[in-house]
Amino acid sequence: MAVWKICLLFFCAFFGGTSVFFFKGDNHKTLKLVLSFSGAYLFGITVLHLIPDAYHGNDNWVGVFILAGFLFQIILEQFSDGIEHGHMHKPKHDMPIFPMGIMISLCLHAFLEGMPLARGNQDQLVYGIALHHIPAAFALGTVLLTNKQSKQHTILFVALFAVMAPAGYFFSNALSNGNIGNLQHYFNRIMGVVIGIFLHISTTILFESSADHRFNLRKMIAVLLGVAIALGAFLGEM
Repeated sequence: MAVWKICLLFFCAFFGGTSVFFFKGDNHKTLKLVLSFSGAYLFGITVLHLIPDAYHGNDNWVGVFILAGFLFQIILEQFSDGIEHGHMHKPKHDMPIFPMGIMISLCLHAFLEGMPLARGNQDQLVYGIALHHIPAAFALGTVLLTNKQSKQHTILFVALFAVMAPAGYFFSNALSNGNIGNLQHYFNRIMGVVIGIFLHISTTILFESSADHRFNLRKMIAVLLGVAIALGAFLGEM
């Protein structure tokens, strides 16, 4: 994978997380629009690109791993409080406490997303992960600050999260090249787990109720734009 793609994965997450020092996380309308756009784009590339590719090898177990990824994301969110799809909760305490469960689950989530990137040309997946990590990292930065973490510690842990997707890629690449083992025949199943994660995150973003159940024109435009870009990229590859 090209160096610029690794840099894209890292810096989208890093700048998304460190931008918390310049914007307030609560009720930030621009963040919500980016979240809606990224959810629609993730859903689009999952349906149009990732699912067909995963089933291309005629592996009957792919569906099981998609289901496993979906359920695994539900379990992760019990520890991450839904940061993956932009949820931010105010702490119930005044003492500085490090959100260990959130940090571990979010890093594991990003690491798993990076693993399928070692197989072939995965441009759409790279863009989807990078875009999705912007609001996730912003939410992480917000949680760290609201839990009384220092600016230096916040930057450090945002950087740790930002490096996890590239780390997943390098680990998976080492496996597929036989440097650690050989998982080449299991990539479709690994992709199935990521598909399940993406399906849960994207549908949660898209189908969560708007405030007071009101129609939000700007959100709808962001969603349609995200789907349109994913569809355009799909048609361009045909």
